[in-house]
Amino acid sequence: MTQRRGLKRTSITRRLIAALTGTVVLFWLIAVGIGVYVVNKELSETFDGALQETAQRLIPLVVDDLADRDPAADPQTLENMERGLNREYLTYQVLDATGKLLLHSHDAPTTPYDVPLQIGFHNTAKYRIYTESSPNGSLFLHVADAFKNRREAARESGVALLWPLLALIPGSILAIWFIVGRSLRPIDRLRSEIATKDGGNMAPLESDTLPHELRPIARSVNLLLGRLRSALEAEREFTANSAHELRTPIAGALAQTQRLIAELPKGALVERAGRIETSLSNLGRLAEKLLQLSRAQAGIGAGDKPADLIAIIETIIGDYDRDTGTAGRILLENEADEKLIRNVDIDGFAIVMRNLIENALIHGPADDEVTVKIDNGIVRVLNGGNLLSQEELAGLKKRFWRGKTKASGSGLGLAIAERIVAQIGGRLDLLSPATGQMDGFEARIVLPKI
Repeated sequence: MTQRRGLKRTSITRRLIAALTGTVVLFWLIAVGIGVYVVNKELSETFDGALQETAQRLIPLVVDDLADRDPAADPQTLENMERGLNREYLTYQVLDATGKLLLHSHDAPTTPYDVPLQIGFHNTAKYRIYTESSPNGSLFLHVADAFKNRREAARESGVALLWPLLALIPGSILAIWFIVGRSLRPIDRLRSEIATKDGGNMAPLESDTLPHELRPIARSVNLLLGRLRSALEAEREFTANSAHELRTPIAGALAQTQRLIAELPKGALVERAGRIETSLSNLGRLAEKLLQLSRAQAGIGAGDKPADLIAIIETIIGDYDRDTGTAGRILLENEADEKLIRNVDIDGFAIVMRNLIENALIHGPADDEVTVKIDNGIVRVLNGGNLLSQEELAGLKKRFWRGKTKASGSGLGLAIAERIVAQIGGRLDLLSPATGQMDGFEARIVLPKI
């Protein structure tokens, strides 16, 4: 499992960009290779034609020129006359029937080319040569083209075909990124819609606007949501009905037990009846928490119109003040006398505050005060107590998790508060130590503004 989490996950967009760009570059290189091969072949034919045509046009001029020259003239005389000209792409040599060099261009070698005195094309290590002869066969003309000229022409053609690739690579990356990004937007929307689904939102996905390829996924998710919705509704109904049906017999049994305690003489039976009373009281609180949990799972929390949360908090504190066991233990601090108006369900927010205050009363030091502070739109419930670790704080939001405490409780209060606050769109943070203290516990509610 750890090894899987460590694997690098590449996005579909990156994979497509890499694959498509690599494919485009590969095919472009193949096309360049084929193009260079075709160009090289065509250039060879063109150069060969130029060699042959040059030789055929030059041979009559050579014959006329040599007819007016002294046969004993130095063949270098022509080179001296032509010094200062640009580099020749075609060089030539004129030989007699015995192979003696009579005339050559200034870039031609001073020794005859190592090719036979026969009409046609011949190759050496460095040159492509075409040989032409005079009508009487007494003179032979070698016209040579260096292979490096042909290779240079082929190389320049290949480079000219490769230059567009430098612009093609970034251009294709941007184009593919843009096209793939637009194509994957429906997937992002579908992912976002699926991410919003939880126990409070089981509405089916809208599949009519999705592309044809994604509709089976939406239909499968909707079938799954339908089955989950049925299972959750059955669970909520069972929890609510069970808790509701248990409230009356539990209250009756508790009343009978309290009456029995009042009538029994002091002794072991009174102590045993007291333990029964405590168990029934805990069972009654558990039934009440199960009812609250059922309401939280049903989606209670968000309201349709603004509500004054300060008034709700004051009402709840007033209820605790009328109880002889908790009278005077809860303080409300709202020094700025600010108002706290939010779009929340009144009953849902009341359940949250009762659970947080009850948690502070039960798990804080006995007879210690619990402070409810209103600070810049944030509701904070603080109580004393020992420091809690981060692991313990994270576990407190789980169902039936009570932490390291001997105090009575069901372990559902903070889980219910967390669920309702999340459905309101807010956040419940648990801190230890409490803000401004060396120890203690703080529950902080951050609600979205209107």
